[in-house]
Amino acid sequence: MIYETSRQWRNAGNRRLLLFGMSGVGKTHISAILRSTGKWFHYSVDYRIGTRYMGEHIVDNFKREAMRNPFLADLLKSDSIYIASNITFGNLEPLSTYIGKLGDRKKGGLRLPEFCRRQDLHRSGEIASLLDTGYFIQRAEALYGYRHFVCDSGGSICEIVDPEAEDDPVLRKLSSTLLLVWIKGAPGHSEQLIERFNTNPKPMYYRPEFLHRCWQEYLHGNGLTGDKVDPDRFAQWLYERALESRQPRYEAMARNWGVSVDAEEIASAQTAGDIIEIIAEAIDRR
Repeated sequence: MIYETSRQWRNAGNRRLLLFGMSGVGKTHISAILRSTGKWFHYSVDYRIGTRYMGEHIVDNFKREAMRNPFLADLLKSDSIYIASNITFGNLEPLSTYIGKLGDRKKGGLRLPEFCRRQDLHRSGEIASLLDTGYFIQRAEALYGYRHFVCDSGGSICEIVDPEAEDDPVLRKLSSTLLLVWIKGAPGHSEQLIERFNTNPKPMYYRPEFLHRCWQEYLHGNGLTGDKVDPDRFAQWLYERALESRQPRYEAMARNWGVSVDAEEIASAQTAGDIIEIIAEAIDRR
């Protein structure tokens, strides 16, 4: 770790932090508290994916839908209107909409090959966005004078790395410049995350072997074919299983590459000072 002791962390002239954990545990909330001080640069991996690496795919998807409407199609072809994505740190729906859901196309679902193609695009974009972190650390200080940096990573970071591999290229790169902090949900926190996902789905990437296994299990368990699967129900069912499968991967990331804090503990933080102290205590516990 770049901060071996809590003293090093507290006294650091340049604090660099990466938050990871399931979507909904408080990464963006904590990042916003730090950003509000005017001293921290907030880098959102999901925002970077949705703008730099998947922005054209997202807008093309909007245009594809608009072209089905003759009135809008004529306006688009004559350059009378334009369509853009208004993705923000707090609103990732354009990215979620593009990633889509598996299931009946009549209900807005995608067939497995197309869903997997979009998943692969997300994976490539997430890896690239994480590796861009070092560039943004330098850019934030050189252009804007920010000495402190927080990376708000996507919930699927644990899916695109091998937390047990000492030579994992993404984790080695990240841990050389940032302190990795897992925001760990409480045992009863899963129900809240599931409810939040159902009302406000976040972009989700799944390892291919996990996705295919769950897809076959769902089809066989419910006696369905792919074109009969309700996309919303399957997405909710899949998210619940992802919660279970990701916990040991997050735990390994924290054990081998960083520290962990409880979601309830970090949620009580009101100021940047509170957050700094909570992380200092996490370093001491390690």
